[in-house]
Amino acid sequence: MTKKSFISVISHEEKKENKGSIEFQVFCFSNKIRRLTSHLQLHKKDYSSQRGLRKILGKRQRLLVYLSKKDGVRYKELIEQLNIRKRKTG
Repeated sequence: MTKKSFISVISHEEKKENKGSIEFQVFCFSNKIRRLTSHLQLHKKDYSSQRGLRKILGKRQRLLVYLSKKDGVRYKELIEQLNIRKRKTG
């Protein structure tokens, strides 16, 4: 529930303010990735969708690397809020 509430808060705030922000772009890519992943679970041999998923993953990865280099605090907050990365234990 907290993930959905956060996503709705981001989508409403960011649509009004800044669609070009890194956080909003990563949020949109994450939504597309979830949608394509669920699609590919049903259609395993849809190779064009697999290619599209890989391209979107690469774009999101590049944005996250840029954000981590530019502002580590915003990067960590975004990762925690969207629950993208697994936490390192050890």
